Amino acid sequence: MAAVEARRTLAPPGLPQIGAVRSISVVVPLFNEAASVRQLACELDAVLTDLGQSWEAIFVDDGSTDGTFEELRRVCREHQAFRAIRMRKNFGKSAALAAGFDAARGSVVVTMDGDLQDNPQEIPRLLAKLDEGFDLVSGWKETRRDPLSRRVASRLFNVITGWISGVRLRDMNCGIKAYRADVVRGVPLYGELHRFIPVLAHHRGYRVAELSVDHRQRVHGRSRYGLERYLRGLLDLITVSFLGRYRYRPLHLFGGIGLLLSTAGFVVLTYLTALKVSGHAIGQRPLLTLGVLLLVTGFQFLSIGLIGELITRQDEERRAAPDRAALRVDEILE
Repeated sequence: MAAVEARRTLAPPGLPQIGAVRSISVVVPLFNEAASVRQLACELDAVLTDLGQSWEAIFVDDGSTDGTFEELRRVCREHQAFRAIRMRKNFGKSAALAAGFDAARGSVVVTMDGDLQDNPQEIPRLLAKLDEGFDLVSGWKETRRDPLSRRVASRLFNVITGWISGVRLRDMNCGIKAYRADVVRGVPLYGELHRFIPVLAHHRGYRVAELSVDHRQRVHGRSRYGLERYLRGLLDLITVSFLGRYRYRPLHLFGGIGLLLSTAGFVVLTYLTALKVSGHAIGQRPLLTLGVLLLVTGFQFLSIGLIGELITRQDEERRAAPDRAALRVDEILE
């Protein structure tokens, strides 16, 4: 009964309830977008109502200082299907999205930016693409309404991301996306990993697709993202790729590096040993220091890989077997 009541609250007044088909949650992170809130709310209301399915729109105010939440309060009083969340301070987009995902009650979750550049009219197309059997559909701003410097940096960033992660999307950081609910609940978000949700989902076995979407000119305010976010993004990409590929097999990474270094060190030291046996002095050769360094560093990487395997195995056993004491018992007499 509680689940039925929760589903019913998704529908705006007078909307027929067909939650058995699909319920939609739209999550919109906001930071100092007071001038855009009302227009975005009106556009969302028009588009989502026309779908004829139960829906809700969740606005997450990420510590705005321009009266965004006050505007949200007025909008939510006027629209029953709108909800608002206020963060204690500006934690960043990943934290705002995570808060919205936790609050979302729909079987499908759509995200979009709150600056009016993402067009709500694209939501039905994203949902239709999702129905083709995909778990995540990412928008692609084919005609991007941004300065040349941002377009060039974004294109380079997407190429590097596709090369490193293996997930080749033309616009990884596009704000408008559609997910099945289990995707957003199964992908942890922290730091600035929001731009890599497709990569995180791909590594967990979800099916990812891309769809060309309309991108509009910015009407209010200015972008708060500079080129430095791409530099931070590259560091996050290394984290995501490492966790996706080697989270459950750290020895394959560290052990492979360790074996390579150890082998190189062994070859160098074998060569120097042969020189020593033949009567040549090797004490002052820099190659001796290099050989020892390679060998020691290689063993260190191997040790890190083994420790990583122990930690991973312990974590998996703890999840699979909550009652660890019972596994150590051989026989019980009563």
